[in-house]
Amino acid sequence: MCSDIDPISPAGVELAPRIRVPTAAVRFRFVRSRGPGGQNVNKVSTACELRLHLADLASLLTPGAMARLRLGLGPARLTASGEAQIVSDEHRSQEQNRDAVLGRLRELLIHAMAEPKARKKTKPSKASKRRRVEGKRRRSELKSGRSGKMND
Repeated sequence: MCSDIDPISPAGVELAPRIRVPTAAVRFRFVRSRGPGGQNVNKVSTACELRLHLADLASLLTPGAMARLRLGLGPARLTASGEAQIVSDEHRSQEQNRDAVLGRLRELLIHAMAEPKARKKTKPSKASKRRRVEGKRRRSELKSGRSGKMND
């Protein structure tokens, strides 16, 4: 996420291109980070937890994109109340962790908004069928030639 552009403004939060929700829809909570880190980890709440109701995105995404978003979030990051929960504690500052969770949400949304290409059914060509059968015939002749019988 670009540090010179603030995605959070009075007009709302831009989560992805053409996806903007009210600022109140996105909730950040800062908690203490886990793992080693000395005294600082015990004193400062730098880990960021983002929560967003998927219902706030329903009018902005197609039903297919919403289904792909739910699939991308998976059961670990989707609460029973239909809320997306993304956590970052990889950085030492609240600002960097906030940018990290927004970046992850942005990637999930962009991936969900991309329509998968429809598969076109294809048939093998006559030439490829002929080559396959010819190869099988040659292999069969080779194997039958290995038997101890004399071919008359």
